[in-house]
Amino acid sequence: MTRSMRRTRRTLQVAGAGAAALLALSACSSSDSDSSAKSDATASDSASDKLSGEVTVFAAASLKESFETLGEQFEQEHPGTKVTFSFGGSDALAASITGGAPADVFASASPKTMKIVTDAGDAAGTPTTFVRNELEIATLPGNPDQVASLKDLTDEDLKVVLCDEAVPCGAAARKALDASELKLTPVSYEEDVKSALNKVVLKEADAAVVYKTDVKAAGDKVEGVEFPESADAINDYPITLLKESQNAEAAEAFIALVQSAEGRKALTEAGFLAP
Repeated sequence: MTRSMRRTRRTLQVAGAGAAALLALSACSSSDSDSSAKSDATASDSASDKLSGEVTVFAAASLKESFETLGEQFEQEHPGTKVTFSFGGSDALAASITGGAPADVFASASPKTMKIVTDAGDAAGTPTTFVRNELEIATLPGNPDQVASLKDLTDEDLKVVLCDEAVPCGAAARKALDASELKLTPVSYEEDVKSALNKVVLKEADAAVVYKTDVKAAGDKVEGVEFPESADAINDYPITLLKESQNAEAAEAFIALVQSAEGRKALTEAGFLAP
């Protein structure tokens, strides 16, 4: 082989190697580009799934402390969301919903008041029970009147407050009294459990029949007295997404938090019973 031929072969080999290198570089660049595109698409999909906006929750007054805690947790977990609460008597909240008040979630203190909403066709799906609650007697700190039973509340010298019977806590109190064949005339019927408890806190009443959760939330402002008849008047608490929700995705996520292990822990710590 001549020197000229050997030079030509080396030139072709170098050129071939260069072409191969260019192809490999091109393939690598294309792979990187595809990977980057996929990453951008994933980020875009994640961004589109991000929850945002306001969630309006109508909830029984007895849920106030625990739901506010869960609302703060929800906002921290989902930046860009805002949970707004309306607490009150379940019957009044149900009437507001059926009357057209804008809301995304309804958490009631009894199936009876939830039925008002479902019968009107305002619930999306079937409500589910997420907690239960039991009654307790709230007395003045130190229990100066030595209230030890439901029967003690029939003493005419005691100023006793009950929830209105249209409200779940009032209906439960009436059920316990009827089961015990006791007659009790309160000095007032209050619109919700917080209002009844507040009468004792303000020393405007000697005792009130409220929920255990409310006695616990009041701390040393009242003293709780358990009574066995309360076992016959335990309330189930159902929750549901509302049909006219303007932010159903975020509303469903809030309901999921309430029903999660974290939500259950917060509620049981507040004194609620497992469903």
